[in-house]
Amino acid sequence: MESTLNNELIDFLNRAHNEYLATYEIKNILLENDFEEVKENEVWNLKPNSKYFLTRNDNSCIAFITPSKVRKNQLFFKIISSHLDSPCLKLKSNSIILDSSSNLEKHRIEVYGGLIRQSFVDRPLGLAGRVVVKTNNGIESRIFDSCKAIAIIPNVAIHQNREINDGFKYNPHVDLLPIVGGAETIEPLLDSYIKDKFKDVGEVLSYDLYFYNFDKAQHIGINDDFISGAKEDDLANAFLSLKALLETSRKEEDPSILVSAFFNNEETGSLSFSGADSDLLENTLKRIGLSFDLNEEEYLISLKKSFALSADNGHAVHPYHPELSDDINKCQLNKGPMIKFNSNMAYTSDALTSSFVISLCKKCGVKYQVFHNRSDQRGGSTLGNISISHLSILTCDIGLPQLAMHSSFETMGSEDTMMMLKLMSAFYQTNFRVDNGVIYI
Repeated sequence: MESTLNNELIDFLNRAHNEYLATYEIKNILLENDFEEVKENEVWNLKPNSKYFLTRNDNSCIAFITPSKVRKNQLFFKIISSHLDSPCLKLKSNSIILDSSSNLEKHRIEVYGGLIRQSFVDRPLGLAGRVVVKTNNGIESRIFDSCKAIAIIPNVAIHQNREINDGFKYNPHVDLLPIVGGAETIEPLLDSYIKDKFKDVGEVLSYDLYFYNFDKAQHIGINDDFISGAKEDDLANAFLSLKALLETSRKEEDPSILVSAFFNNEETGSLSFSGADSDLLENTLKRIGLSFDLNEEEYLISLKKSFALSADNGHAVHPYHPELSDDINKCQLNKGPMIKFNSNMAYTSDALTSSFVISLCKKCGVKYQVFHNRSDQRGGSTLGNISISHLSILTCDIGLPQLAMHSSFETMGSEDTMMMLKLMSAFYQTNFRVDNGVIYI
């Protein structure tokens, strides 16, 4: 079963090249599994024992399942949140540069998020995202994927830069300009390529397009110990939480709403129309409550009975630089999901919420690890603490250990995925109760 799960995950990684394609893939999976789409600008008529989802701005999604019987005084939410965006190179508007000295067509980019710049150099690059076109019906968004390597960013040869191995600082305005072909054509190659894809649809007005590493995600290692690929942070957790939601079989008396939230823009702080710092989750939960006739007080009570898992990857001990990790709390590949702590609340986990997750791990037989940054090192942040600034719900930050975070090609353990799926499934399936600082299981 583990190999089947990982093959499905790898297939997802090889299709979901950014948040737009990830949302598109998630939407199709939900539709195939009998989820009904609801829209934010329409009235919701939700029913018990039913499956729903919504998307926002083509790059975020929330899916949820209602209980068999809705008991207003017992209703609460089980939430797993993740994000769909990853650091990458975004194509600028009016990006073309026809370089006469090299006779090549190159394009300006913007760096999105905190990526490892060198990891995009000397790699085959695809282009994907959304294109906005003017059709007979109006202005519409369409998914775009080159489905082939159309660009590359070449290094300067060592003969021309003898110091490159001593540490070269890549200037994104100069050194990270993808080349797509020769510059002798009458019309720019990339513009023509994009427009030709939509010539039967309408006029291309604008786009949100990103270059991605075209190398395929795959098993790595003599015994397939690793999975390496693009955007494992955080598409791996997004896929696993979706899988857990689809496969959950719970008892009829469970009164909870099961929620999987997939946000955009975590890598840039989540402050966007469809990020965790928007009203997306807050409004969705409120409208679910309204659909089942909860008044404001009943809705607020339901939030205090709820629990959320913020699922975002963290750092495994690096094989060459173990000194970069905490010397006590060492997280390793294939040793189980990590529970993430930070005293300054970059992560939401505390003694209470982590104890609940530890209890779930023990219940379903999953190994777990504890993650802290070195005390003299500032780590990254995630979306859990941002979400609860809008919705004060007990939350614990978890993640898969990985190497080379924010590279164009990352690595995680092939055994950890099944353990994370078991943990997420146990969270959805367990009929627990939160009562003013006590969690009954």
